[in-house]
Amino acid sequence: MTDETTGVTLLIDEASAADAAPETELAAARAAHSLAQQLEALLIVADEPLSAMTLATACDRPVREVRKELQTLIADYNGETTGVPPRGFELREVAGGYRFYVRESLDPVVADFVQQQSPAKLSQAALETLAVIAYRQPVSRGAIASIRAVNVDSVVRTLLARGLVAEVGHDGETGAILYGTSEQLLGHLGIGDISELPSVAPLLDDGSEGFDHESL
Repeated sequence: MTDETTGVTLLIDEASAADAAPETELAAARAAHSLAQQLEALLIVADEPLSAMTLATACDRPVREVRKELQTLIADYNGETTGVPPRGFELREVAGGYRFYVRESLDPVVADFVQQQSPAKLSQAALETLAVIAYRQPVSRGAIASIRAVNVDSVVRTLLARGLVAEVGHDGETGAILYGTSEQLLGHLGIGDISELPSVAPLLDDGSEGFDHESL
């Protein structure tokens, strides 16, 4: 075997080992943690409801087993099986998927905290995203990102935390969360309904793409 052939063989072996390493780490992580722990880890980073099928694929478990474990988690968080008061969060099944939410009874506590911690001014990105939501509502996060041509995940979370927008429903086809303006925002603007928003058409020159002129 020539030196050149030996070198190529070594490179192939190294590449194969590198490809196998992540798979080995994944298998080890799955083996070291219960299904409940894996589901919690996935759900806590999700911005949209995750279906049982998606979770089952991520955990490499049967869908039926995942559904059963999700129901157990819901009961545990609600204090139905642990003998302790409900947790400050809950796991809800919405739009064909599962997602963590703050328990509704704690909304006033969270709202007060957010108002005290949040800066007085919104960034330009937040203002632009808020405008898209106001004039296109109800609108999904994906549609907002398409209009602004940037990722809007963190900005939408900021607007939700500030109480300026709210989840108003789910898309009937995709299950994506739809966003709209909140009563708090209308109060800040001094209007009673979104129909009182000023027409955006006079403010646009050639930057009107993405807006429905029939509603302007």
